[in-house]
Amino acid sequence: MSGPATGTVPVPTSPGLVILALSMGGFAIGTTEFAAMALVPYFSPALGITEAQASQVISAYALGVVVGAPLLAVLGAKISRRILLVLLMVAFGVFNVLSALAPDFHSMLLFRFMSGLPHGAYFGVAALVAASVVPPNRRSAAVARILVGLTVATTIGVPFANVLGQTVGWRWGFGIVGVLAAITAISVFLMAPKDQPKKGVNPLSELAALKSRQVWLTLATGAVGFGGFFAVYTYLASTLITTMQAPPSVVPIMLMVTGVGMTVFTFVAGWAADRNQTAAGFASLILGAIVLALYPVATGSLWTLGLAVFCMSVIGGLSTVLQTRLMDVAGEAQQLAAALNHSAFNVANALGPWLAAQAIYAGYGFESSGYVGAALSLGGLAIFAVTVLDAKRTRRL
Repeated sequence: MSGPATGTVPVPTSPGLVILALSMGGFAIGTTEFAAMALVPYFSPALGITEAQASQVISAYALGVVVGAPLLAVLGAKISRRILLVLLMVAFGVFNVLSALAPDFHSMLLFRFMSGLPHGAYFGVAALVAASVVPPNRRSAAVARILVGLTVATTIGVPFANVLGQTVGWRWGFGIVGVLAAITAISVFLMAPKDQPKKGVNPLSELAALKSRQVWLTLATGAVGFGGFFAVYTYLASTLITTMQAPPSVVPIMLMVTGVGMTVFTFVAGWAADRNQTAAGFASLILGAIVLALYPVATGSLWTLGLAVFCMSVIGGLSTVLQTRLMDVAGEAQQLAAALNHSAFNVANALGPWLAAQAIYAGYGFESSGYVGAALSLGGLAIFAVTVLDAKRTRRL
């Protein structure tokens, strides 16, 4: 099984430095994506909205990813991947700074939507570049290292943003991302391979990915299955403060525990997917569903909740599995398919919090997000099973 053609040329930069530069973008993106959820208790009163209404801000960002990933991936088909990554990160930084300056709820919705536009295309293209600089049998591990930038953000960047929200103000939680984006843009420009667009690739050829049933089934697995994680994570701070009556100082600690779990399981998923991609996908969804079903019970104490949020991060490994699976089934339309993976995960980012909000509105409490999350993970498991069976049936035809 060979990796995708990229049109890159040999450069003296080591693969490790290339992947490190790319993963910095993951750190910047992860900081703003997950920090927005952690800052809900702080920016909602400042903008005159309820915490449940604040989920619209989260969903606006997710919608931006859904729209921007395929659009920018297709439009950027004839651009050097290195230059495309730099442009995406510059735009990402600008719109996050504007989010920090948002004067009201409606402008915040707009700027969060715009901030989300570069997200999916960046991760998709970065995954292809990372896969191009390592041997084919290490693709999943390389993709995992890109995504570890995002998980490290949940360990360090998000708790730091939460502390900023509690001390100097929630706006700094978004503003700091502008600095991270600038550092990333410079690093990628200096470290990424100086490539040329692949001959024959154009926006129309990229759209060929949309003809594949395997692409759509793989995307649907992530859109539903990963929604379980976001259903719980979005309301984790509110669960701690409102349901458990924990002091605000506990929130960044619990966010850090979640981030450590995501980092660990992302590395494990990369290792496992290079050996058995299908088994790694099933394991992520089955174990995730079990942990999320136990989440409401775990809110009885901080110790059990900490164990639950660490273990629920096993679902994070699904991103690595599906990213490399898309490389296998997308044919020549690698860039669009890779970017669409992040559209799918941000459908999950919108779907999970919205469904959990319905349970909260109905009076079941913030802890009910665990049951919603478990149901979504089981839904993703069912779709993944169909995906695998369809692939086997297709190969027999």
